[in-house]
Amino acid sequence: MSRPLERSPPLLALALLAAGLLVLLYLMRGILLPFELAGIVAFVFTPLVQRLRARTGLPRALCATAVLVVLVALGALVGWLWAPMLLGALQSAGSALPQSLTRVLEAVLGSHRFALLGTRWSAAQIATALAHTLHAWLSRPGSPVRLVMWGVAAVFELILTVVLLGYFLLDAPRIARGLAWLVPPRHRDVLHQAGVEFVPLARRYFIGVALVALYAGCLAEAGLGGVLGLAHAPVLALLTGLLELIPFLGPTVALLVTALNVLGQLPGAWGVAAFALYAVTLRISIDQFVGPLLLGRAADLRPVLVIFCFLCGGVIFGVAGAILAVPVALGIKVLLRVIYRGQEVG
Repeated sequence: MSRPLERSPPLLALALLAAGLLVLLYLMRGILLPFELAGIVAFVFTPLVQRLRARTGLPRALCATAVLVVLVALGALVGWLWAPMLLGALQSAGSALPQSLTRVLEAVLGSHRFALLGTRWSAAQIATALAHTLHAWLSRPGSPVRLVMWGVAAVFELILTVVLLGYFLLDAPRIARGLAWLVPPRHRDVLHQAGVEFVPLARRYFIGVALVALYAGCLAEAGLGGVLGLAHAPVLALLTGLLELIPFLGPTVALLVTALNVLGQLPGAWGVAAFALYAVTLRISIDQFVGPLLLGRAADLRPVLVIFCFLCGGVIFGVAGAILAVPVALGIKVLLRVIYRGQEVG
């Protein structure tokens, strides 16, 4: 049997290939997000296209189009149901911003006054100053134009994502063969073995994370809106679900924002007890039951490694890098396991 050191050329070649790919992606980081989102959705639903084609005997183009139409219809349905409620909650939160900030700051700071630049500030004065600062920023001449440009860019990226999704669903096998062709022939066996192990893990990871985020949002809506009756519960639920996609740091930020809202609207011991019960229920149910059940071995990475990869991906590639941080770390682990077969990797 050959020793691991004798198998280093495949590792070196794949490392150089990965380094070149990272440089290319870094130069293109401004346009990565639509390609990445479309690629992830296509990666998850490609088996459905293949299964539909095998059962019906229809051309792949028709099967891919059918899956795309269903996905777009589901997305439009969710947007139609949620958008009015979410926009209403955001509008209500914006109109009540000074009062909400005052309640939150009073819950945190109490009735104490703080001296700053020769002036004593109360919680109400701090909240009013923050609200005025935000209003002044939004009222600046360039701010509305900037917000409109962001909205137009978001719509364009959404349309581009749908178009790319259709292309990826249609040409997934050809794209996979093209990516494999980039690897030198003598190293393709190693990559193929790693792919056989990595693909099901990555697919389960993406599906599991989406289901965990959906569960977190629904539980937040039921707990914060249905049980505690908090104002703007849909916004908090959406924020909780989206931040659940970010490992470790996202749930912490979501709990912090929720705590400020609970303490601001339910002051005193009742507010503290209500938030503690909500936080314990949410985290235990996700971390001990729902997460392990849905993710399985796809989440078998050290927490420190996950945080490091997430921060590196976010700093270098922005949102696109943060989304792919864990799958990339998982892929590297699988690749090393294949190359150093017979030895335990991390």
